[in-house]
Amino acid sequence: MKIRQGQAADLQALVAFNQAMALETENLLLDAEILTKGVNALLTSPAKGFYLVAEVDGEIAGSLMVTFEWSDWRAKNYYWIQSVYIRPENRRQGVYKKLYQTVKDIAAEQGGAASFRLYVEQDNTKAQQTYSNLGMEQSYYLMYEQK
Repeated sequence: MKIRQGQAADLQALVAFNQAMALETENLLLDAEILTKGVNALLTSPAKGFYLVAEVDGEIAGSLMVTFEWSDWRAKNYYWIQSVYIRPENRRQGVYKKLYQTVKDIAAEQGGAASFRLYVEQDNTKAQQTYSNLGMEQSYYLMYEQK
């Protein structure tokens, strides 16, 4: 398995993974044009964050996106892990574990992170167990949103 940063050539795979993840977790169909624009914006703007992809036998088996949130209290970025998707045939093989470790390694190289955070669907118990097994804990904070 090879872990690397996402690049322009991965655009369509990342779009497809995002569409599959949204459909699987929220039964939501994402607009391909808007999604492509969004993925491309991150791929071409490193200040926004980055994608990591895991390759198995030369094919992308999984990916995640990291964005940053500055913490004035800690004078470091929170690393927000988003858009996590592992192909069904590659699940339970340590793909996410290696992606997550790479995120932590990148943060360490950049001076550390305030913490690593992510959102997970309330009913996605398999993902929650994976995150718990890797040392993550449910946050104290609740999230509020206005659309």
